[in-house]
Amino acid sequence: MKLRRHLPALPTRSAFSARAVGSFAAVALTASGVLAGSATAAHADGTTNYTYVTLNNSSDYTFNQLLGINNSGIIAGYFGSGMAEHPNKGYQLLPPRYRQEDYRVENFPGSNQTQVTGLNNTATQVGFQSPTNTGTDPDYGWYSLDNGRHFVQVNVPLPSGFSPNSTPVTQFLGVNDIDIAVGFENDSVGNAHGFEYYIPTGQVLFTSVEGSSSVTDAAINNHDQVAGFFTPTASGAQSVEGFLTTRHGTITLAVPGASSTMATGVNDSGEVVGVYTTGSGSTAQNFGFTWAQNGGFTTIDDPNGMGTTTVNGINDRGDLVGFYVDGDGNTDGMLVTPNPQQAQNITNSPQSTTLTATATTM
Repeated sequence: MKLRRHLPALPTRSAFSARAVGSFAAVALTASGVLAGSATAAHADGTTNYTYVTLNNSSDYTFNQLLGINNSGIIAGYFGSGMAEHPNKGYQLLPPRYRQEDYRVENFPGSNQTQVTGLNNTATQVGFQSPTNTGTDPDYGWYSLDNGRHFVQVNVPLPSGFSPNSTPVTQFLGVNDIDIAVGFENDSVGNAHGFEYYIPTGQVLFTSVEGSSSVTDAAINNHDQVAGFFTPTASGAQSVEGFLTTRHGTITLAVPGASSTMATGVNDSGEVVGVYTTGSGSTAQNFGFTWAQNGGFTTIDDPNGMGTTTVNGINDRGDLVGFYVDGDGNTDGMLVTPNPQQAQNITNSPQSTTLTATATTM
C-alpha cells in the first residue's frame, strides 16, 4: 500500500512538518506504505481486563456517544441520534465522578446540531455542526481553543480536481496538543478526503491512499501518527480497512476474519483503538478493539451490549471511550478503564451547564 500526502495550492509539507516536529521531543459517526500487514488475530474478549461504566446524559437516555478522552479524563461526546426531530447536542463530561452535574453543554452558536468529537490536553476541542435537522444535513467542521466559549468554523478546500458535495460534509474528528486537527471532507460523489489541518496557520495536508476510493483521518497523537480508515478498491479486501501512519511508513490494520476494520483513535504510545465488523446484514456484529505493534489486537466488548461495541477514543493512561447498543435498542455512552483501576462511583442527578459562546467562520 502506498500513501501520499499532498498540499494543493498550499504551503509545502516540509514547512508543515517543521512546525510539528519542532514542537515534539521526537472519525457515530456515519459512515492511508512501506510497512504493511495486519497484526495477528484478535485476542480473546477483553472483558476481564477492563472495567466498563455506562455514561448517559439525562437529557436523552436513548442515544449517547462518547468520542474522545484526554489525559485529565475529560470526555467529549454528544446525545441525540441526528434523525429528524432528534438533533445531536454536544457536551464535555468532567471527571472524576462523571455525574449529571458534570456535563457541560457545548454547541456551536446558531446551530441546530453539534457533535464534540475530539479534545486535547490544552483546552482545544474540535467537532462539526449543522444548521438543520432533517435527517440529511450538511456538516461544517469547527474548533474551539478555549473549552467551547468561542468557536471557529473552517471551510477546508478539496484537493485540486475535486468538486464539493452538493450537501457539504466536513468533519473534524481529532486534535493533538499542538493544535493539528484531523478529519475529512466529502467530494461531489460522496468520497471522503482525509486531512490534517494546522489550526494556528490554516495549513491543510491531505492524505490519499493508492488503490482506495475514500480516506478518513480520524485521530492524531503528539508524534504526528495518524489513525484512520480507507475504502480499498482491490478485490478480496475488507470493505473498509484501518491504517496508522508512522515516521517509518504506514501500517494497515485489518482484524483477521472481519468484514471491515476502522481505526478511530491513537495515543502517544501508538496504541490504536477502533471498531471491526463480523458478518453482514442481519448477522453483522460490531466489536471494539485496541491494537499495539508488539501485542496485536485485543477485542473490547461491553457486557451490556455484546456484539454492538464501538471504541472511539483513548488517552495515554489507556482509558477508552465509545458506545454500545443495549437490549432496548438504546445507544449508550461507554467508559472503559484498564484493571486493576476501578471506575468511580456514578451518581445521577439531572443538571447541565450551558456556556455562552461566539462563532467565527474562516
